[in-house]
Amino acid sequence: MSKLVIFSAPSGAGKSTIVRHMLERDLNLQFSISATSRLPRGEEKNGVEYFFLTPQEFKEQIANGNFLEYEEVYPDKFYGTLKSEVERILAEGKNVVFDIDCIGGLNVKRIYGERALSIFVMPPSVEVLRERLEKRGTDLPKVIEKRLAKAEYEISFASQFDLVVMNDDFDRAKEEVYTAIKEFIK
Repeated sequence: MSKLVIFSAPSGAGKSTIVRHMLERDLNLQFSISATSRLPRGEEKNGVEYFFLTPQEFKEQIANGNFLEYEEVYPDKFYGTLKSEVERILAEGKNVVFDIDCIGGLNVKRIYGERALSIFVMPPSVEVLRERLEKRGTDLPKVIEKRLAKAEYEISFASQFDLVVMNDDFDRAKEEVYTAIKEFIK
């Protein structure tokens, strides 16, 4: 039976880099593409990075019960996981990997129980997060401050995850995650 692997972490903790690495390994993982009502950034394409919906389309999908989980991050800026995306991957006999926020991750874990492994990627410190976010150069200082405030809130949920991985040494963190997933899916 296919399994589900949930990754959550504050912005800048290295979660997406670890997820990309796991997708390249021998774990039969397929990425669950989230839906969003925000506009595409840069080279993002519909159905690749996200399913891009208008706020109205997103609300219709919510009303029709088509989301496993969703969140309105800012007014009319939604992110969520479509049930159809997860069902499609499971039907293909693949293990589903999620890169989602803490609340969404815990909701998916609650729905799938023992069939899901929830992993929280912990940054070494809020200061290291600040440095990583500043180095990215993609956010204004006030956006970085918002992300850091949210990070402290998200870290408060870490203990509710099956596994907390400290990402202070990337090679060690990715091997710890790989070993945990390999053990979980066998």
